[in-house]
Amino acid sequence: MTLPSLFVAHGSPMLALEDNGYTRFLENLGRELPTPDAIAVFSAHWDHPDQSVSVDESHGTMHDFYGFPEVMYEMRYPAPGSASLSQKIGQLFDASNLPYQSVRGRGLDHGAWVVLQKMYPEANIPVVELSVDSKRSPAEQYAIGTMLSELRQQNVLVIGSGGLVHNLRMIGQSNGADEWAVEFDDWVAGRLENWKVNELFEYGKKAPHARQAVPSYGVEHFIPLFYAMGAADDDRKAKRLFQDYQYGNLSLNCWMFGS
Repeated sequence: MTLPSLFVAHGSPMLALEDNGYTRFLENLGRELPTPDAIAVFSAHWDHPDQSVSVDESHGTMHDFYGFPEVMYEMRYPAPGSASLSQKIGQLFDASNLPYQSVRGRGLDHGAWVVLQKMYPEANIPVVELSVDSKRSPAEQYAIGTMLSELRQQNVLVIGSGGLVHNLRMIGQSNGADEWAVEFDDWVAGRLENWKVNELFEYGKKAPHARQAVPSYGVEHFIPLFYAMGAADDDRKAKRLFQDYQYGNLSLNCWMFGS
């Protein structure tokens, strides 16, 4: 079975505790998608210059945030790892001459487990986490995603977890969506739906309000989009499954790529 790849916004860590339209969407998405044999997730919260791949048999739960309710630090997502998937990913990277490092003992950061806890609450699907590299060009990030495209044909769900508009210095308490954030998301949507990768690669120059939406200190949250999109390069279809905002401009969006 060939699965799609996904870009999933993970918003605030509070998503793990919240019950709203987006969390219910993620819960339903996990039920509606064919059950994957394993999950490979590129997380914005693992930004590293060397492509890294987790190789743990079981994962700890990282609480890589501060200032949140105590219950957040008690939450666990004890998903197993997958030695076979980690090995397969390494082989695919080797075949494309991409240097990588195997990492043991890191655990799943909240970019991975907060989303997966909503989609697959039983934590019974093996997970391999992968790093992103915000210093690479978008074309390189996309190319790394393409290296994993065949995993989708092996019932592996490839996810990029981040946020298209993710500027914590600009969030407020507005119940509505800030116009500039909507304009940026709509620009991205137009390019995704028509698979205009070259324009997307130049989002920083071409997209309206790009500096606000993707600040220099937050590029790592946008780029999981390219990894997830690249994983469906062999089936260039894009569909927006969900779009909403918290705090005025923190976008909560989910895109599905491929069949």
